[in-house]
Amino acid sequence: MVGRRGGSGQTQIPPRPTTTVNNNPATAFISRLQQHGPNSTRFIGFLTLIISGGILFLLTCATITATVLGLIFFTPFLVLSSPIWVPISTVILCIVAGILSLCGSVVVVAAALTWIYKYVRGLQPPGSDRVDYARIRFADSASHVKDYAREYGGYLQSKVMDATPGA
Repeated sequence: MVGRRGGSGQTQIPPRPTTTVNNNPATAFISRLQQHGPNSTRFIGFLTLIISGGILFLLTCATITATVLGLIFFTPFLVLSSPIWVPISTVILCIVAGILSLCGSVVVVAAALTWIYKYVRGLQPPGSDRVDYARIRFADSASHVKDYAREYGGYLQSKVMDATPGA
């Protein structure tokens, strides 16, 4: 087994024997072509590729042709009737924009009400910790303002008494 080329224990397939005995160049070419030619699986795959590519090419050509013919036939109609189509399309655009903005507003309000409901129920929606922090700071600021007003109010009251001693 020393003379084997594979080395991995696999036997090699011997080359296809040629039966050409005569030296005719056409016969030699055909036999060489048969040896190197594709098998039936490759041929079917290649045939499928050509057929599906041809069908897609025909569909593409038909689509482009229909588009060009449609533009050729309908462009004069669109140009002549454009004084009607421009105002109608403008009105439709405004209506669609209004409906979309209304739907967007409804979604935002529904999301806000859902968040507020979860917050009031104590379910800790996202961002509730920041709202709690802001509420605490707001309450602290209000108490500081109230204390300041008491101090300043007492100061003003004594100033009023000083300004009007007989009253």
